[in-house]
Amino acid sequence: MHEIYLSSPPYPDVALLCLRLIVAAIFGTSGWSDLSDPDARSKSIEMSKGFTIFLGAAELAGALGIAAGVLASWASVGLILLMFGAIQKKMFVWKTGFWGKGSQGWHYDLVMIVMLLVVLTVGPGRLVLFRF
Repeated sequence: MHEIYLSSPPYPDVALLCLRLIVAAIFGTSGWSDLSDPDARSKSIEMSKGFTIFLGAAELAGALGIAAGVLASWASVGLILLMFGAIQKKMFVWKTGFWGKGSQGWHYDLVMIVMLLVVLTVGPGRLVLFRF
């Protein structure tokens, strides 16, 4: 009996593209939220308005890099660092547990880190905007 694996081209590249696009959508909408109303967002995350604007710009830039596959490794590292900051805030400042209340737990941030680690270690795949 022969097993069929979906690892021959182009399936891995399509899977990586799907992963990149969902990660980009999540960070892109979060960054847009930070930038479109920095006053309200800064209050909700208990950060300064200036840092909230920086955070939004970093999330949007990372999302664009991940989506396009351009400098995806650097974008992944930057977004992983942002997620570690979010986990630190949730665990030690807000005292939120792993599951938290609703979407407030840090399980979500951990999943995002793992998704970004895939892009960082495997690469963006062949379906990218352009290569350097």
